[in-house]
Amino acid sequence: MQPLYLNPVFKERIWGGSALYDQFGYSIPSKKTGECWAISGHSNGQSIVKAGKYKGRTLGDLWENNRELFGNYPSPVFPLLTKILDANADLSIQVHPDDEYAKKYVNGELGKTECWYIVDCKENAEIILGHFAKSKMELADRVEKGQWDKLLNRIIVKPGDFFYVPSGTIHALCEGILVLETQQSSDITYRVYDYNRKDRNGKKRELHIEKALEVIHVPCIKNQIEPKVEKQGKNTITTFIQAREFTVYKWEIYEEAKMVQDQPFQLVSLINGTGILTANGETYTIQKGDHFILPAQIGMITINGDFEALVSHPRT
Repeated sequence: MQPLYLNPVFKERIWGGSALYDQFGYSIPSKKTGECWAISGHSNGQSIVKAGKYKGRTLGDLWENNRELFGNYPSPVFPLLTKILDANADLSIQVHPDDEYAKKYVNGELGKTECWYIVDCKENAEIILGHFAKSKMELADRVEKGQWDKLLNRIIVKPGDFFYVPSGTIHALCEGILVLETQQSSDITYRVYDYNRKDRNGKKRELHIEKALEVIHVPCIKNQIEPKVEKQGKNTITTFIQAREFTVYKWEIYEEAKMVQDQPFQLVSLINGTGILTANGETYTIQKGDHFILPAQIGMITINGDFEALVSHPRT
């Protein structure tokens, strides 16, 4: 009946930086920190409840032993993963498989469909999203020859942009972008190109071209996002996407609002500002950088303040 506040897990990456400290004040392991696994039940980085009845328990443990908190949602693993990524340098050009491929070839993993909300970025920052190849043969030929300018679709981004990245889509975040990512709970990445970079041990990171070519959609599927914006007094609720894997919203809160948590559970990440959340007679201060889950039976909540949050839940 209480929000589940979570401690993030941080991952150092060859392309990481210090934006997670600079923007959110997180205690990061180094100036090469690329990922904040903010709400995660994945075995490669489990969130831990920071306060309340379940303090010290991992999200995976709660999913396994207290499924009632999540409306007894029918999934063998916690289905979603919220991250914040600091692309201080270009990420590898990559692709993720779908559920069917992962089930067949990667034991115990979901596929990986994801979406991005651009929290901040430098001017004229770019993402790579999709390709121009018309056949698998053309795709393989351009990858083999390294004809990236002829193959890859580049998009200039700005803060507040939202992008849907279904499994099978070749993609990359480029230098100078801070993004909140909502994804299936999966850690499968097939790298197609990594700029011939070397890791701290002087070795090039592994590429997975054969597997990538198997899972990349050809021709590229273009996904049109049509956000639905609802004004509630001074507040705005934007529904970015209702996909098979998840639904994602943005809350822009400037005055008191009452909401009924009628999903199996909701994941909430504050990306700006501060506020107050009241549930079942208890009041909680919330601020930028906080991540929490609203469990199944929390019912009516009241929120107030001056903040922005990204909110998601599995599709029901």
